Amino acid sequence: MKFAKSLALATSVSILVASCADDLNLSPKYGLTAEQVYSDPNNYSNVLAKIYAGLSISGNNGPAGMPDIGGIDEGFSQYVRVMWNLQQLPTDESICGWADPGIPELNSMDWNDNSPFVSAMYYRIYYQISLANEFIRYSSEDYLTTKDFTEADKLAIRKMNAEARYLRALSYYHALDLFGNVPFADESVRPGSEPPQQIMRPDLFNWIMDELNAIEPSLAAARTDEYGRADQGALWALRAKMNLNAEVYTGTPRWTQTMEDCQRIIDAGYGLETDYGYNFMADNHLSPEMIFVATFDGNRTRTYGGTTFLVHSHMGGSMNQSDFGTTSGWQGNRGTFNWSNKFTLPGDHRSAYLYRDGQVDTIADVGTFTQGIGITKWRNINRDSSAGVEPGTFVDIDFPMFRLADFHLMYAEAAVRSGSNVASGVNYFNLVRARALGNSSQNISTLTLDEILDERGRELYTEGHRRQDLIRFGKFTTGSYLWQFKGGEQFGTAVGSHLNLYPLPGADLNANTNLEQNPGY
Repeated sequence: MKFAKSLALATSVSILVASCADDLNLSPKYGLTAEQVYSDPNNYSNVLAKIYAGLSISGNNGPAGMPDIGGIDEGFSQYVRVMWNLQQLPTDESICGWADPGIPELNSMDWNDNSPFVSAMYYRIYYQISLANEFIRYSSEDYLTTKDFTEADKLAIRKMNAEARYLRALSYYHALDLFGNVPFADESVRPGSEPPQQIMRPDLFNWIMDELNAIEPSLAAARTDEYGRADQGALWALRAKMNLNAEVYTGTPRWTQTMEDCQRIIDAGYGLETDYGYNFMADNHLSPEMIFVATFDGNRTRTYGGTTFLVHSHMGGSMNQSDFGTTSGWQGNRGTFNWSNKFTLPGDHRSAYLYRDGQVDTIADVGTFTQGIGITKWRNINRDSSAGVEPGTFVDIDFPMFRLADFHLMYAEAAVRSGSNVASGVNYFNLVRARALGNSSQNISTLTLDEILDERGRELYTEGHRRQDLIRFGKFTTGSYLWQFKGGEQFGTAVGSHLNLYPLPGADLNANTNLEQNPGY
């Protein structure tokens, strides 16, 4: 059974961190002391499973009752759900009709340092980092030398240490991307010590890169570990994403390094799934395209976030419930015509998941689900047309943090921007396009950046990449590209460039005088 799915809710050590403004100084609390927990080598896999599960579940009880973080409805607080909201709702690909606190301001790009989803993402990130820091501390060489564990146990723990460091780097990457200059602490900072210092965005970029380079030899080779665990392929994917956005994060582009890691991924034996839609179905763990995922299981990871949220929130209007392998549409998320108008290629299979029956293109009332472009991409159905394991509320679809097609397009972008390896970039771009069209008749010989951005919008929609892409292409806050309700205007308007970053939560600023707010807030 898959590691993350089998252990996500079955951890024998119950871990709970309460939410507060100084999250980095929190100590995970067990039924036992940390020393007792880590004195048994058999407990390490259970605690590591909890860190992995932090990407998928919202608490120790699920779907509600013992939340990891407070201050927000538990279902809203799940990692993938809050990350998705921050990366998608301010863009042309997604708009949500709900009036829950925090949602309208994401639609209209009018958030502030007290916005619930902004704060929830921040604290979710630092909850993960706190768990990882403790695990790394108790799996360090210094600690292991004090224990009489067998050499086989120590070897296994060293590998788990590298995985925990990867998961911490992943969360720091999300902090870097969403918040910029953030508080920083690693395993050397003991819980209860003085509040953490703020690290500048370029310095955090360099720290993450150094961390990834350091752990690379200790991770399993790409595609050799249990499904759902971080291996070298997952590391290359994260490092490639960092390099792709390096100019945004540090002011210095790293296109050559982006192509190098994309090439490592492409050469590692991942494959483009023959049917695009299989990547977003209940048995998408069978797809050769998955590099690293947040795993979900309708029976074991019951949460109102993650892919359960993605399926239900996109269901509504005249859609047929049975097509989704689950119950009840929540009538929330859909796309704008500005984005859907990019689907102009004849026979593009990806457009089959744009739902127009009973929908009107133009959104006049954000709260009316039938205004906007419906999306049926996420479905709790197996590729043999049977329903997922739990044919009720919760779904079995894994969320692809990183999948192969993205890295074909990233290579193409880096090639065009750098003017090097362009022929290879065009070839990788065409492989993605040929899969979408079922043939190579629309292959192209030259590429522009606008074509790449549009292709990313067609290939990766609702997967949590759009805000980052629009920022990198200079279109997120500027007037060079408008969509419905950008800036709160029905047909869009430019907004302040400070919105390229989210604000640090006001509560954390009040609690930690070492922090300064991002400009413009």
